[in-house]
Amino acid sequence: MLQITKTNRPSGAKDLLVLLSDPARLRELGLERNDRQYLLEQLKEERPVAVCDISGRLVLVHQVRGGEMPQQLEKARRAGNEMALKLAAAKREEAQVVSLQDNPAPTLALLEGAALGAYTFTRHKTGTQPRPLGKLALVAPEVKAADLEELTDLCQAVCTVRDLVNEPASHLSAVQLGEEAIKLGKSHGFGVKVLSRKQIEAERMGGLLAVNQGSIDPPAFIIMEWKPKGAVNKQPVVLVGKGVVYDTGGLSLKPTPNSMDAMKCDMAGAGAVIGAIAAAAKRKLPVHVVALAPCTDNRPGGRAFAPGDVLRMHSGLTVENLNSDAEGRLILADALSYAERHGAETIFTVATLTGAAARAIGTQGSVVMGTAPEAHFTRLHQAADHCFERLAPMPFWEEYGEELKSDIADLKNIGGALAGQITAGKFLQRFTTRPFIHLDIAGTAFLDKRDHYRPKGGTGVGVRLLYHYLKRRAAAQ
Repeated sequence: MLQITKTNRPSGAKDLLVLLSDPARLRELGLERNDRQYLLEQLKEERPVAVCDISGRLVLVHQVRGGEMPQQLEKARRAGNEMALKLAAAKREEAQVVSLQDNPAPTLALLEGAALGAYTFTRHKTGTQPRPLGKLALVAPEVKAADLEELTDLCQAVCTVRDLVNEPASHLSAVQLGEEAIKLGKSHGFGVKVLSRKQIEAERMGGLLAVNQGSIDPPAFIIMEWKPKGAVNKQPVVLVGKGVVYDTGGLSLKPTPNSMDAMKCDMAGAGAVIGAIAAAAKRKLPVHVVALAPCTDNRPGGRAFAPGDVLRMHSGLTVENLNSDAEGRLILADALSYAERHGAETIFTVATLTGAAARAIGTQGSVVMGTAPEAHFTRLHQAADHCFERLAPMPFWEEYGEELKSDIADLKNIGGALAGQITAGKFLQRFTTRPFIHLDIAGTAFLDKRDHYRPKGGTGVGVRLLYHYLKRRAAAQ
């Protein structure tokens, strides 16, 4: 990942990334008048980034303008991404950032956009690859070293999750995902336990076991905990992430063409909660956090569970399976029921759960719903505004639950043709008694084309959102 280090003075030889609010401060850079004027003309046009090539030395400038802070910060992130891409196109491996304004937030946002925008996934490419932008030297007196370190740690967590989401199922089984969580736990200081198939059977997790029946690989149930001394919460925040490492739809096989190409991303919810607890532990947030990730693939093998089957879940409830491609809610339901023993103050589910969520609002945000008190949702929306991982609240009326009534079991795993993102959330609600928030990241977890600093492929969505939620929870004594 891009390394960012503070320094006291700019270097006249390196490419220069500049952040300012007053264009008159360009004079402080010692540029020739013609070069300065060229940049000023671009800034008057309100370009996100003004560009000047001075005998091969790039000078890239972003002006912080008025407006609400979330939009200002997002513009700075996008400018940082554009700068990183221009440097990469010019085959630059390092550059310097100079801030000529006094607010640390836009500076950190620009660095965040550059760090996330510089991400590449080349693990499976052979031969010599172009060296990516690797280092930025920062001249910004307004930025504290601790804030820069926090930003670096958080971006690293996002990039780690992107790697996990981009890793194909041929290289990342449920068990291997558990092994990756163990490695992160050891390096970041949080506890990790991975339940084997026998232990999952002993827990009677009927949903997870059913989804796993068609696979030749065993399931895994990852249990992670960060419990620091002096935690502000007596009851933990519990994060539950869907970990379907590959989803064919099972016997309800997904239609072709191209419907399964990206289904390695169906564990992005598990990745998000792994990344969030790793970041919280690395930054030593004084918040007790438990993260759970039920993991398997979903394939139409010889013993695959079938439409019409009735499953007995971990909670004891019975579920009529009417669609084997609605498998994520089955494994999450077992995890929610398991989580009851933790007595969560708030429990989150994070999942690439429904195509309905993506169809409802596209790729620009995730849908959110649940039963938690309004104060919990307010904190989450504040976190979303800060990191610009936007959320679209869905109604969660009791009537949606009526669609899940089954003739032969306690409930069925799908509702009607409409509002599928909501009926999926209502299904999950049946398996927890705790204040509940559900995030459906189906539209935001994996993109088929780049969107600024969100790359094509895995985006790592949810890591920054949950981290900033936990950080705000730490401040709410």
